[in-house]
Amino acid sequence: MSKNVVRGSEILEILHGLPLIKEYLFSLYECRYADFFRCLATIEQNLLIQDRYLAPHATYYVREMRIIAYNQLLQSYSSLTIKGMAQSFGCSENFLDKELSRFIASGRLNCKIDKVRGIIETTRPDSKNFLYQEVIKKGDLLLNRVQKLSRVINI
Repeated sequence: MSKNVVRGSEILEILHGLPLIKEYLFSLYECRYADFFRCLATIEQNLLIQDRYLAPHATYYVREMRIIAYNQLLQSYSSLTIKGMAQSFGCSENFLDKELSRFIASGRLNCKIDKVRGIIETTRPDSKNFLYQEVIKKGDLLLNRVQKLSRVINI
C-alpha cells in the first residue's frame, strides 16, 4: 500500500484537492484508527450514500474497511484489552464487542474474545492446517460431482 498508494505521485497530486480522502488514507496508514473511523463515517454519509450508484454498496464498503482496520491492529499484537482497542477506535466497548463477535463468527477475523478477562486474543491461522482443510473440502466437492456424473451416465 505504501509504494503504490501513499507514495504514488498521481495519488498525492489528487489528494491535495480532497482533504477528507487524504485524512482517511493517511489515518489508516499511520494507524490512527479513531480518526479513520470518523473519516469513514463522514465519507459514508457525505459521499457514498449521496451517490445513487454507490449507495447500494455503502454498507458493504464500510464493513470491509472496518475489517481491514481491525485486522491491521490485531496483527500487531498477540492479545490486547477490549477497553484499549475500543479507545484506539474511538467507540464503545459494547459496540466493539458486538462487531468483533459478528466478524469472528463469520470467519473474517482470526481472534477470540475472553469476556471474563476483557481480552482479545489473536489466533494466527496455521497455513498447513488451512491447506489440509481446503484440500478436504475441494476433494469432497469433486467426489460429489463424480458421483452425480456416474448416476447420469448409468441412466
